[in-house]
Amino acid sequence: MRIGFHISIAGKLAKVMERARERKCETMQIFSRNPRRWGFKELVRDEVEQFRKELRNSGISPLVVHLPYLPNLASENDELYKKSVESLQEDLKRAGLLGAAYLVFHPGRRGELSKEEAFHRVTEGIHQSLDTVNNGVVLLVENTAGQGSEICCTFSELAEIVKQSGEKHRLGVCFDTAHAYAAGYDISNKRGVEKVIREFERLIGLERLHLIHLNDSRTPFNSRVDRHENIGKGFIGLAGFSALLHHPSLSHRAAIMETPWKGLNNDLRNMRVVRRILQEKGKGQ
Repeated sequence: MRIGFHISIAGKLAKVMERARERKCETMQIFSRNPRRWGFKELVRDEVEQFRKELRNSGISPLVVHLPYLPNLASENDELYKKSVESLQEDLKRAGLLGAAYLVFHPGRRGELSKEEAFHRVTEGIHQSLDTVNNGVVLLVENTAGQGSEICCTFSELAEIVKQSGEKHRLGVCFDTAHAYAAGYDISNKRGVEKVIREFERLIGLERLHLIHLNDSRTPFNSRVDRHENIGKGFIGLAGFSALLHHPSLSHRAAIMETPWKGLNNDLRNMRVVRRILQEKGKGQ
């Protein structure tokens, strides 16, 4: 399993590789632009070429781009929906230019729409985006914690998005551990992890699972509240992560930590914890 972090792009793109190396990343995730604004600056060709060269030389793989926070593909508001699809298309282009393998996105909130209407909006946005940007970047829909009217907090809802899309090669799933636990999937022990993985395989298929967001949960089981915690310091705990990290079905997936940002030392502490678990002979409780 290749382990890494979400790396800040604050400042220049040139700083990303240095930050990733400091954190001993084998894989990494970035935003391609400010995640809290609609507007963006075009990527600078020379900076992109230098970034891709450093990426190749670093051995860090895969590179993952995460869509900004504002887009909502399940939105009932036509103007917001249009901007969201355009944003997805733009980040697909940027991910391709940067050399990313995957683009992760949250399916969004449905508001007053029925789930069926929201699923249709999301899959239509996926179709439009993949048809418009044919660069080989794989879209990964991320499971949610189920806050408010968020969709895709269950595997059955994720499966419906995958099924309706009809996309066999460029659509997969990113499994966020904190979101899953908050949504009612007990991955705090070996038995629970086995049950959850069997359900994922039955409803979606493990071939669709390309990436894991490795985060502990600051909120209790089935809380439907999304709050990330440092590895082993939340409700999932070390036993849960041991079972996850040692599960044979997950051993070849990339795992990205989105743990609370408290500086380099905290990130290195999280990396040491994960590495120690991977080196252990035990397989969870």
